[in-house]
Amino acid sequence: MMGTYDIEIRRDVRIPLRDGVTLSADLYRPAEAGRYPSIVVRTPYMKNTKANHENGCYYARHGYAVLIVDVRGRGDSDGAFIPYRNEGDDGYDCIEWAAEQDWCDGNVGTMGGSYLGRIQWLTAIKQPPHLKTMIVSVTPSDPFVEWPTGTPTPMHVCWLYMTSGRIMQNIDVIDWEAVYKHLPLVTMDEKTGKRLPHWREELEHTHLDDWWKAICYQNAFDKVDLPVLHISGWYDDEQVGTPLNFIGMTKHAPSERARRNQKLIMGPWIHQINTSTKIGAIDFGPDAVIDLKGYQLRWFNRWLKGEKNGIDAEKPVKIFVMGRNEWVEEEAWPLPNTKWTRFYLHSGGRANSRFGDGVLSMHPPETDEAEADSYDYDPSDPVPFITDMVSNQIGGADDYSAIERRDDVLVYSTPPLDADVEVTGPVKMELYASSDAKDTDFMVKLLDVHPNGFAQRLTDGMVRARFRNGMDRPELIKPGVIYKFEIDCWNTSHVFKKGHRIRIEIASSAFPKYDVNLNTGAPLGKTSEMITAHQTVFHDPEHPSAIILPIIER
Repeated sequence: MMGTYDIEIRRDVRIPLRDGVTLSADLYRPAEAGRYPSIVVRTPYMKNTKANHENGCYYARHGYAVLIVDVRGRGDSDGAFIPYRNEGDDGYDCIEWAAEQDWCDGNVGTMGGSYLGRIQWLTAIKQPPHLKTMIVSVTPSDPFVEWPTGTPTPMHVCWLYMTSGRIMQNIDVIDWEAVYKHLPLVTMDEKTGKRLPHWREELEHTHLDDWWKAICYQNAFDKVDLPVLHISGWYDDEQVGTPLNFIGMTKHAPSERARRNQKLIMGPWIHQINTSTKIGAIDFGPDAVIDLKGYQLRWFNRWLKGEKNGIDAEKPVKIFVMGRNEWVEEEAWPLPNTKWTRFYLHSGGRANSRFGDGVLSMHPPETDEAEADSYDYDPSDPVPFITDMVSNQIGGADDYSAIERRDDVLVYSTPPLDADVEVTGPVKMELYASSDAKDTDFMVKLLDVHPNGFAQRLTDGMVRARFRNGMDRPELIKPGVIYKFEIDCWNTSHVFKKGHRIRIEIASSAFPKYDVNLNTGAPLGKTSEMITAHQTVFHDPEHPSAIILPIIER
């Protein structure tokens, strides 16, 4: 039947799980008797919110039976909430239960973002027979991919506090800045006034061990034989997972049909996707917000109802190019015409702060006379990462010009550009550096410096020295030895306009996005003793430190 339906809503529908626990769901469905494709949404953030109600009504009016479910231990569902640990099996059981109901035609899809996105993947690798497609948004990666520190990020304690009861806890009554400064990390939860067992358990596993591997999914795309719509934003604080998942599915999904039917949408958005044309002081124009709900409906209509609506014939990649502020469609990610270009570090040995002599250039270092740059990293006075103090969104298109006054920030910039330069794709850094400490951090940030001096953060990344060979292989460094650190700075799509400058910053802290490295080499999270580390960054012919930018010539 075409058109929209009258709907009916049933509250607190109970879904039995294999271990006897029952979950609570709200069911939105067309009032007219019949069997309809089903959409399952599972959330730890309360099923009865206004947004969930509106979403349920929207899809029910378009001919879907929508189950919005409180996950185990949250809201009206039974059991104990242990983040991610039960979500694969619970998701499987919800999908198969829905498929057996007299209002479902056996075709089930899932949707949701953030926690709701990652648990879709944990479910999909269990291969529920009736799961036909997923729409996954702003999806967290496997452990340590987006926070490669061996410890949960300080702001994760905010999320754990928020979800620490059956209903949402009020995070606005906590002095989070004071919480994040607390040492040792393992007792940081005490500063909230509440003991958080999950925080403490995570800090018992400070490298990628079997405990963490139990909730990994990015090594199992060969088990997911589904069309998937992947959605995120360039300023999503968990952005890195979405392009990785798209690449993983296009390469490793078990059938040609699944590999061919992956779609990626990346907008000029934060973690709360498609809600505003602005991020901070940057306005991305009237096209920044799109009819995303309409696109998602087309997706479900194709893969749950079998409509030949052409969505699968469209190009697989739809991205917003910031700076130019327009959408483009592409055949692959990374883009097939990418020109991987090294921009090398240069200085006379005084790249400290934006008032120093650091230069970023496509010309490699030519002489052994190039002086290295150095700075002291004091964990008691870390370089700030500009962000609100709650975990809803970490960072944005912020102006770092004031922070670049610090001498513990190395700054390298191109001269003003004589033509527009588009950078679209993954950004990597090859950094040659040494420290007089046994362990330390190096942070890299890519920025667009506007003619008025506004230093707009685009993307960034970091390495904890002990994990330079992998998160499963911690190994302290030797003081004074030069190491080559390969740093993933995530992804962007941005045009540096004529007259702007391309800039990178190098520092050893970005607080509170990441916990401060205490530089002692002690077990992570358990101690408070700290020392100042003397850091040296090299950029000579033998150690050609460079950021590798994906240049696109259109």
